Amino acid sequence: MENKSVQELQDVVIRFSGDSGDGMQLTGTLFSDTSALLGNGISTFPDYPAEIRAPQGTVAGVSGFQVHFGSSRALNPGDYCDVLVAMNPAALKANRKWLKAGATVILDGDSLTEEHLKRAGFATLDPLAELQLEDYNVVIPDITALTREALKDTGLDNKAVVKCKNMFALGICFWLFDRPEAHAHKYLDGKFAKKNPLIAEANKRAIQAGYDYAANTHQFANRYTVAPAKLEKGTYRSISGNVATAWGLCAAAEKAGLPLFCGSYPITPATVILEELAKRKGLGVKTVQAEDEIAGICTAIGAAFAGNFAVTTTSGPGLSLKSEALGLAVMTELPLVVVDVQRGGPSTGLPTKTEQSDLQQALYGRNGECPVIVVAASSPSDCFHYAFEAGRLAMEHMTPVILLTDGFIANGSEPWRIPSMKDYPAICPPIVEEAPEGGFMPYVRNEKLARGWAFPGKVGLEHRVGGLEKDAVKGSISHDPANHQKMVSTRAEKVARVADYIPAQQVHGDTEGDLLVVGWGGTRGHLQHAVDEMRREGKRVSLCHFNYINPLPKGVEEIFAKFRRIVVCELNEGQFAGYLRQHFQQFRYEQFNKCEGLPFTIVELKQKFESLLAE
Repeated sequence: MENKSVQELQDVVIRFSGDSGDGMQLTGTLFSDTSALLGNGISTFPDYPAEIRAPQGTVAGVSGFQVHFGSSRALNPGDYCDVLVAMNPAALKANRKWLKAGATVILDGDSLTEEHLKRAGFATLDPLAELQLEDYNVVIPDITALTREALKDTGLDNKAVVKCKNMFALGICFWLFDRPEAHAHKYLDGKFAKKNPLIAEANKRAIQAGYDYAANTHQFANRYTVAPAKLEKGTYRSISGNVATAWGLCAAAEKAGLPLFCGSYPITPATVILEELAKRKGLGVKTVQAEDEIAGICTAIGAAFAGNFAVTTTSGPGLSLKSEALGLAVMTELPLVVVDVQRGGPSTGLPTKTEQSDLQQALYGRNGECPVIVVAASSPSDCFHYAFEAGRLAMEHMTPVILLTDGFIANGSEPWRIPSMKDYPAICPPIVEEAPEGGFMPYVRNEKLARGWAFPGKVGLEHRVGGLEKDAVKGSISHDPANHQKMVSTRAEKVARVADYIPAQQVHGDTEGDLLVVGWGGTRGHLQHAVDEMRREGKRVSLCHFNYINPLPKGVEEIFAKFRRIVVCELNEGQFAGYLRQHFQQFRYEQFNKCEGLPFTIVELKQKFESLLAE
């Protein structure tokens, strides 16, 4: 075996790609988890096909998993890849545009048949020439045949053996980047050892076969390694945005001393939150998989009335269906968190792709004057924090809160420093335990304008709730014009007053300069990376990123006034830019918008910022 040198790199982007049945999500997850255990900063981007089962071997059916790992915190999964693992010609064709100059391509040679090339849409039998890959390091091992050879004496049938080829590819990458195999072995034992130990052993042997192939065949000029990142001390784990959201909701329930109830209908890409909460019965979590979106939110509203921290989860089309019941929660002034994991729309749209397309719906998508608090998470790990915040604001202010995440951060993952719950504040809902002297008046309010939360079944705390307007104190039905005006104004002021209970807006970078980049929600990693690069180049660029949308935090006007130009970047056609124009009309807002179902790239962001600075 050749004793190759190990070259140290600062960061690497690998993209695993193949048919939706080739196990690319598992392969990418095992590689990224292994890198995380070594202390690398990681950021991942699972890229699912939009069709449930597109024809095998076609570009439409390609599934990908991109992982960016480095010796510092990875803010995003990277624009272009250093290594592409392509299990068939369709994967190669679909991902050609994401290759860095001189990148390494690992392609299963057994897939280069006339039939596969035709299905992938190649015009010739030479995909490398057709895609102009002459200047790339293309390695074409016969992955399928080599997997069969490695597992020929296992007793598994051919179909089961071929399913292990993704582990052969993983073994190649483990060798190439000096990664240990122990975590992958442990995962495979945990998943298969009891039910089918033969499958576990076959997959482990496939990993070793891929590792040995890379070590012994001289196909790669070098091996590489990436040093651990210098992260804040603590206990870390890799976490996805959906799982972090579920755990943040559990934490809010714990800090409020109330049981958590989630009534939801499964919808891509939000379903994992419901699934994760369903595992937490030991924490007192109750979940109901309702027959539709409307039933999901209505069960949650009923649970809130009964004294639970109530949650419902959905994505764009589901938020539309929930709008009438959300208005009921506003009218009854019951605490409720609606998690909307945004995806490409309208209608069914792009179910597996990301977009920031629901902001206007979250702000205005109800009949009447019907304000709700709107909060947005920025990364997979901070979904925990903002889910907790959504619960705190809902319960302490007695109003619904919409938490916006998106497909990119919901499915993506990164290292998360597990917090100590003693560092999180107690949540103190205005729960009424017994009737005050003179009787219980359900719409008497505290300094936050939150009404009392009286649970049913307590003598003296009987009161009305429902969709009809209520008397401003007694809660009885009222159609009095002056009373309605008062209640409309009070509900709006209650939401506006939340600005006193959230952090003031911050700036990343200098507090004045030539260009202020403005974003919200899940675009932060890409925007901050681009801004940081430009600041290192000496450009006077800063970032103002928003997590609290309605109400806006204090200090925004003062921040905006200190920059020569402002550009609002979002994955829609300008919804947040329009919202800012309503609130701060004195400023001029440039826009940079994208609706491709994909995150921004650092390259396109920097090009836009450079052009604005040059004007």
